[in-house]
Amino acid sequence: MQYRTLGRTGVQVSSLALGAMNFGRIGRTTQAEATAIVDVALEAGVNVIDTADMYGDGESEEMVGKAIAGRRDDIVLATKAGMPIGNERNHQGSSRRWLVTELEASLRRLGVDHVDLYQIHRWDPNTGDEETLSALTDLQRAGKIRYFGSSTFPAHRIVQAQWAAREHHLSRYVTEQPSYSLLQRGIEAHVLPVTQEYGLGVLVWSPLASGWLSGAIREGRDITTHRSALMPERFDTALPANRARLEAVERLTGIAEEAGLTLIQLALGFVTAHPGVTSALIGPRTTDHLHAQLAAADTVLTADVLDAIDEVVAPGTDLAAHEKFDTPPALLDPSLRRR
Repeated sequence: MQYRTLGRTGVQVSSLALGAMNFGRIGRTTQAEATAIVDVALEAGVNVIDTADMYGDGESEEMVGKAIAGRRDDIVLATKAGMPIGNERNHQGSSRRWLVTELEASLRRLGVDHVDLYQIHRWDPNTGDEETLSALTDLQRAGKIRYFGSSTFPAHRIVQAQWAAREHHLSRYVTEQPSYSLLQRGIEAHVLPVTQEYGLGVLVWSPLASGWLSGAIREGRDITTHRSALMPERFDTALPANRARLEAVERLTGIAEEAGLTLIQLALGFVTAHPGVTSALIGPRTTDHLHAQLAAADTVLTADVLDAIDEVVAPGTDLAAHEKFDTPPALLDPSLRRR
């Protein structure tokens, strides 16, 4: 396992981090299976576990808490808040009211007195930076969180939050968690230059592109992955974006085979090769999935392999830009771009 410093915090974290979204109802992973996954990951040198309040409506946090009982001090524990929980209109977003309430709920579910990294799951356009940063700073000073970060923020919002922290003399976001993979490279053009400029740690999610880079999806085969059953439109190869992904996967598989690697090793080795990336979040549903992903822990791609990848998916390019979660609201809602 490789280790990197998380931004400018001084905290050493593994280059592969364990994402717990699949723990519970989303991935149909039982407590016993989740604990076994945590056991294998920790034994392999993984020291970061990332979850969120909305994964299974808190079920993931509860399962993580049980799995790490008795060894919490050896783990950099991260969770997130901000996505809607239930139907109550104020049970979402990044207001002080909600963050203070929801952190307490997360701590109860995790069975801990603090988390190492508390992340705002998505940018909340209804809440000002000062409101959110002041609440997070107070929670940090109270000892309930050690650091805080953002997740899937547009580049301009990352910059604005850094300036707001400086202007109001508040603690700042020290990490960002964006989506990044061989098929979705858009953050290379805007987010990663900003995070590097401000010295943020970067924990990337979906490095296997929701299973497209797992090795299970190939030309001529039926797509029967767990994720394709949940989101069939993202795997319908009659759609142009999905055809482009499938064609890229075929070419990338050839590059991996020529380099003596699995497609998973190529995919994880690619994202962790970028100097702006600290760790890649892997989200296995089974220990078999985890072992296949851990095989990439020491993968280092040569320059010729990285150059070959660039020929398949150009730097800074998203093959499915419509699936990004950092699109400015005005591009999605016509009423916001009209007087």
